[in-house]
Amino acid sequence: MPTRRFFLAASLPTTLALTHGVGLAQDAGSFGSFLKGVKAEARRSGISATTVDRAFASVSGPNQKVLDRYRHQPEFTMTWARYRGLLVTDKRITDGRAAFAANRALFSRVEQQFGVAPGVISGIWGLESSFGTTMGDFHVIDALATLAWEGRRAAFFRGELMAALKILENGDVAPTGMMGSYAGAMGQPQFMPSSYLRYAVDLEGNGHRNIWTSKPDVLGSIANYLARSGWRSGGTWGQQVLLPAGFDPQGRDVKRSLGDWATAGIRPLAGRWVAPFDAASAIVAPDGADGEAFVVFANFAAIRRYNPSDFYAIAVGLIGDGITA
Repeated sequence: MPTRRFFLAASLPTTLALTHGVGLAQDAGSFGSFLKGVKAEARRSGISATTVDRAFASVSGPNQKVLDRYRHQPEFTMTWARYRGLLVTDKRITDGRAAFAANRALFSRVEQQFGVAPGVISGIWGLESSFGTTMGDFHVIDALATLAWEGRRAAFFRGELMAALKILENGDVAPTGMMGSYAGAMGQPQFMPSSYLRYAVDLEGNGHRNIWTSKPDVLGSIANYLARSGWRSGGTWGQQVLLPAGFDPQGRDVKRSLGDWATAGIRPLAGRWVAPFDAASAIVAPDGADGEAFVVFANFAAIRRYNPSDFYAIAVGLIGDGITA
């Protein structure tokens, strides 16, 4: 969703076509005035002077690396086949199986508490941060201040900056430890600060919600996000199917029972159906009727609340299925 993060920009190849946004023409001298206003707003909202001073101690001007990344984002025009080839890899699934095996008891605890299956949690964990190994190397306050000043989405990034300051005020993380992407997505789940305030949990039980280094908090926070986004315990996201000749896939908004799709000649690609025939479902064919197709269920929508992309949601499902198979 647009209030959460940019669509996997850091995960996609730099060989894609680039957009060269112009943005608002601002001179670096205006950054000081902007920062003064931000600090005043933070103090009015109840953020202590100590927190404000610590948060902005190393922020003296706009971060050029952030601006370069933001203004030169790749266009997302690739096919599903290309996307799948880049992200749903044997290595990612192998790494995921190792991470799952090493944390099996924790995954079981998370599933018991939130009702969310290990597969989908693993899929998101793997796509967002390669199971905690690549969280981004930008200081979140620095990145958000730069983008709030830059101007094109000033209100959004200023709101996220204020949310980040609230996190610091709560003492969950120090400014130096609040690391993330160039767009402010934080920690292993890559939550934007506002999402952190809504969904992050302290599963470790130490009084802090730590999505950077605490695996219980990381996995619990992903599960909480999905649970509060409508994930149905015991259900699945979907499965790959074969379409009959001439079938017109109409997308996720056209829902029928799984039995109706089976009657229309749709078949599972391998094995058996993963849901009962009365389950409401839709047919998604990301590259059209001649490409791969999937039947998706209600839990598919919960994944899309995390990231509003059919590509992303299918990739999460496939990676998770591969890890827990």
